[in-house]
Amino acid sequence: MGKGVRIGLDKLHYAIMTDEVTETYATPKPIPGAISASISPEVNSETLFADDAAAEVATSMGAVEVEINVKDLTAEQLKDLLGNKLDENGVLIDNKDDNPPYVAIGFRSRKSNGQYRYYWLFKGKFTPSEEEYSTKEDSPSFQTPTITGTFVPNDTTGDWRARFDSDDDSIPPALITNWFTKVYDGTPIV
Repeated sequence: MGKGVRIGLDKLHYAIMTDEVTETYATPKPIPGAISASISPEVNSETLFADDAAAEVATSMGAVEVEINVKDLTAEQLKDLLGNKLDENGVLIDNKDDNPPYVAIGFRSRKSNGQYRYYWLFKGKFTPSEEEYSTKEDSPSFQTPTITGTFVPNDTTGDWRARFDSDDDSIPPALITNWFTKVYDGTPIV
C-alpha cells in the first residue's frame, strides 16, 4: 500500500447490519477510546504433490477473528454489539438467548508519515468476552474491556474488508472525508 508504517489507531466505528439479504447497514456510530485492534484471517491451504514434488496449492478463506480493546464500552454500545437488552431503568441485561446482530467495524490507523490507513470490516458478530477485576493497589492498574468477534465474507460479494491509504493519489478526497458516514459499499465517489 502507501508509504509509511502504521503507528496508531483511532476513529473506531460500528454499524449494525439492518438487512441481511441486501447487506445494508445503519449509520455508523463511534466508539471513542480505541486502544488496540487485532485482525486474524484464517486461511486454509492444501498442497497437492505429484511426481515427488509440490505441484499445486489451493487456498480457502475461513473466518476472521477480530479483537478490539477500548477505554470503555457504554451500555448502549454493548446492547448494539452483543444483542443485550436495556431494561426500563437503563440496566443492561445479559440473557442466555441474546443474539448479537451482524455489524461492520471501521477505523483508521495513523502512519509514520502523518497520513492514515482506513478500514471497514463488513460482516461480523461479537460475543461476550472474559472480564477481569482486581483491587486498587499502590499503583493503579487500568482494566479496559476487550470484545472478540468473528467476521465472514459478505454473501453477495465475498468481500470481507475494504482499506486504503490516504496518501494514495488515486483516492478521491471525498472518500476520506466521508469514510465514517456510512459503511463502504464501492459506490463511485463523484
